Amino acid sequence: MARRPAQESPAVGGRSGVLKIVAALAVVLTAQALLALCLVSAQQLLVPRNMPFGVTGPPSPVVAAVASRAGLDLSSYPNESAVMDAADRGELYGAYLDKGSSDTLIVVPAKSFFAQTELEPAFVDAAHKLGRSVTVQTVKPLASSDPVGAVTSLLLLPLLIGGYLAAVLVFKAAHGVAAAPWRAAILIGYALVGALLTDLIAGLGIGAYSSSHFWSLLPCFWLITSAVALAAAAVQALVGKLGTLLVALLFIVIGGPPAGGLGTYLLPVYWRNIGVILPPQNAVTLVNHVLYFDGNGISTPLVVLFLYAAAGTAVIAWFGRIRPARSAAAAGGPEPPSPPPGNAASTPNRRRAVLGMLVALGICAVMQSLFATTYMSAGHAPKASNLPFGAVGSSPVLTEAQKKISLKVTEYPDEAAVKSAIDQARIYGALVSSGGSNTLIVVPSMSDLAPLDLAVRFEEAARGTGQKLEVQQYAPLPLAAKDPFGLVQGLMLVPLVIGGYMSSTLLMAATGKAAGRWRAAQLAGFAVVSGLVIDLIVCYWLQGFPSGKFWITWPICSLIVTVVAFVAAILQKLLGPIGTLVTVVAMVLLGNPSSGGASGVPYLPAFWRDIGPYLPPRNGYLLLHRTIYFDGHGTSQALINLLVYLDVAAIVLIVLDLRRTEAKVPTDATEAAAVSVPIGAVP
Repeated sequence: MARRPAQESPAVGGRSGVLKIVAALAVVLTAQALLALCLVSAQQLLVPRNMPFGVTGPPSPVVAAVASRAGLDLSSYPNESAVMDAADRGELYGAYLDKGSSDTLIVVPAKSFFAQTELEPAFVDAAHKLGRSVTVQTVKPLASSDPVGAVTSLLLLPLLIGGYLAAVLVFKAAHGVAAAPWRAAILIGYALVGALLTDLIAGLGIGAYSSSHFWSLLPCFWLITSAVALAAAAVQALVGKLGTLLVALLFIVIGGPPAGGLGTYLLPVYWRNIGVILPPQNAVTLVNHVLYFDGNGISTPLVVLFLYAAAGTAVIAWFGRIRPARSAAAAGGPEPPSPPPGNAASTPNRRRAVLGMLVALGICAVMQSLFATTYMSAGHAPKASNLPFGAVGSSPVLTEAQKKISLKVTEYPDEAAVKSAIDQARIYGALVSSGGSNTLIVVPSMSDLAPLDLAVRFEEAARGTGQKLEVQQYAPLPLAAKDPFGLVQGLMLVPLVIGGYMSSTLLMAATGKAAGRWRAAQLAGFAVVSGLVIDLIVCYWLQGFPSGKFWITWPICSLIVTVVAFVAAILQKLLGPIGTLVTVVAMVLLGNPSSGGASGVPYLPAFWRDIGPYLPPRNGYLLLHRTIYFDGHGTSQALINLLVYLDVAAIVLIVLDLRRTEAKVPTDATEAAAVSVPIGAVP
C-alpha cells in the first residue's frame, strides 16, 4: 500500500507559511526594539539641557556654581518685574534674583515639576555653601489635583490614540478607501466627539483639572485629535495599508517619547528637536500652556497642529475628489460621482458600510474613553497610602510627619536593622532618632517620588517641632548613571508587554488562524529572542542598568513576553480577533496603570493597588526592578504569579490547539501590526 504524503501543519502551511511566520515575528521584533530604543533613550536621563533660566543683577557666584553643573541657558532681565512676567508666560523654568543682601530663587512647577526638584536643591545648596541667604518663591504652582504635573502627558494618551485609531478603523470599515471625499468630515466629527468625551471624563468626571478649564481645553483637544486623525488618513491615501504602520511609527513610537510631558528641556537635545516637528510635543505644550499659563506661548503648537490638519485634509481632498475629477475631465467624460462609503454600489452595501463605520467609531470612542479613565484615575494625583516605613527610637518629628503623609511604620532596634530591611526592599525609608538627633534615610532606588515626598514632609515636621533633621540617601545597589530616577524598568515594561500580544496577533494574521499546533513553541521561541534584544538594547546600548545584571534580566524579559503572548493567544483562540482587544484592556488599560511603576505601588489609588497583583505587568515590573537594584529580594511572589500564569496558559493553549477547530481569521498583517503597536506604546 502506498504511503500517504504527510500533511503540512495548518499552522505552518509549508515553506511559504514558514516564511510568513518568520516575517511576522521579524516585524514584531523590529517594532519592539525600536520602541524600547526610543522610550528609554528619550526618558531615562531627565536632567536640564539648555533649560531657559532667568537672572537679574550682576553675575552671581551662586548662579555660576550651579550653571557649571546644570545645563542652563541663562537670560538676563533688567528687573524682577520682567522676570516675573516671563515666568508667568511660561518662558522660564526658573530664575535667580540677586538682591544684594539676600537672594530669591523663583521656581515654576507648572512648567516642569521634575525641573523644580533638580533646580531648587542645587541653588539652595550652592547659596548656603557661599554664605548667601536665599528665599524660594513659587510662580504658577501646580493644582492639588495635579501635584506632580502628570495631567498634561496623561491627557495626550487618549487624544493621540483616539485620533490614530479613528483613522485606522474608518480605513478598515471603508474597505481601504483612504481618500474618499467624506473621510475628512467624518474624522473631524469624530475628533469633536472624542475631545468632548476626554474633557468630560478627565475634567468633570475625575477632576484632574478645574471645571473652569472645560471650554478652553475642548477646542485644543479637538484640534489635537483632528490633526492626528487627518494626517494618518492622508498618509494612508499616499502609501496605502503601509501608511497605517508608518503613522504609528512616526506619531506614536517616535513622536510619543519626546512629547515632553515632564518638561521638554529635560529631554536629550536631539529628541527635543525631533519632537518639535511632530504632533505629540506640540499637543503637550498647547495643553500645558492653556491649563497653567493662560494660553500664552501657544502660537507655534497651534500653527504646527493646524498645518497637520490642513495638509491631511488637502491630501484627502486631492485623492478623493480633485484628482478623479481631473482624470475624468482629461478623458472627456463626466465628472465621477463621489464614491459612497465603502465604494458600494447598492443601497444594502452602503448601509452595511455605514453601519460598519459607526461600529468602528464606537469602538474607537470606547477605547479613547478607557484610556482617559484608566490612566488619568491611576496617575493624575499620586499620594502615598500606608507607605512602608521604618523607625528607630521615638521622635516628635515622626508623629508630626504622619499628619501629612500616610505611613505604615515598623519599629527596628537599630540603624543596621533598618538598612537590612531596605536591602530586602521592605521599606521605602526610615527615621533613626537617638539623643535628640534625627536622620531620615530615603531610598532613591525604591521610588522616584518617595524620597522627595518624605524629605519635604519630614523637614516640615522638623521645623514645626523645633528638631534638627539630616536627610541621608541609602540604596543597596546604586542607580545606574544613566538611570538616576529609576525609570528604566518601567520604560522597559512597555515594549515587553507589546511584544507579547503583538507576536500572537501577527502570527494569527500570518497563518489565518488564532492558534496552531506549534503556536506555543513559536511564541516561546520568539520570547527568548525578543527578551535578549531588549536586554541588549537597554543594558549595553543605552546603559540603562548595570551590565552585571544582564544575564539575569534576559530570562525575566523573556518570561514577561511569553506570559503576555500565551494569554493573548488563548483569548484570540476563544474570541477570534476581538481577543486582541481584550488582551489590550487587561494588559495595557488595566495592567500598566496598576504596575506602580517608578513611583511605587503605595502611590496608587486603592482600586489600582488591589488589582495589580493579579495582572502580569505589576509582577513583571517588580521582578525586573528588584532583581536589578535589590539583588532579587522581594521577588518571590511576583515570580510565582508569573510562573502560574505561564504554566496555566501553556496548558490551556496546548489543550485548545489539540482539541478545538476554528475557521480562518481574516486579519491583514499590516493592519494587525499597525493597530498593535500604538495602543500599547504609552508615551
